[in-house]
Amino acid sequence: MSNLPTEEPAHSDHEMSHSDSSDSAALWKLLWDFDPNGLLVLDDTLRVIQVNSALCQMLKSEREDLLGRKAADLLGDVSDFQRAYTEQCEVTGEETSYPRYELYVRKVIFPVPGEKVVAGIFVDLTREWKQRNELELLRSRTGQEVRNVVDNQMRVAQEIAGLLGETTAETKVSLLRLLELLESRGHG
Repeated sequence: MSNLPTEEPAHSDHEMSHSDSSDSAALWKLLWDFDPNGLLVLDDTLRVIQVNSALCQMLKSEREDLLGRKAADLLGDVSDFQRAYTEQCEVTGEETSYPRYELYVRKVIFPVPGEKVVAGIFVDLTREWKQRNELELLRSRTGQEVRNVVDNQMRVAQEIAGLLGETTAETKVSLLRLLELLESRGHG
């Protein structure tokens, strides 16, 4: 016989089925509240009926200030939400900039079957977007600086060539005069 203690189940099957639904609801509430992505639910008139705290932070607003508002007033173009609701299809991977909120997101929009709502998940890509823009700006500036250096080098090289050409021509004229002088003295 083993001396290891045996573990008793924490809940009976009856207790599990009852507590699972409340645990599940509590878990979903936690996921909703702590999801780092912005979550938005709109009714069939495209008014805000639910938001999570991440979306509130993204939109720099309080939850109470967003609820009941037209999505178009908050987001501008909401044709992707309208399409998802009307066609009962998912609209995924669309990246959108919201300059008013200094926000750049990838959106996943989907209708909720059996309900008259459409939901959106906003994945905040603002930091990556800013880094990409800064890198592009740096590349552009560096390219322009390289072009300026090359242009300056070419200008200086042309000036030097011009000066050398003038000096060479002057030297040739002086040498020919000297040669003429020497030849004329030698014949004379």
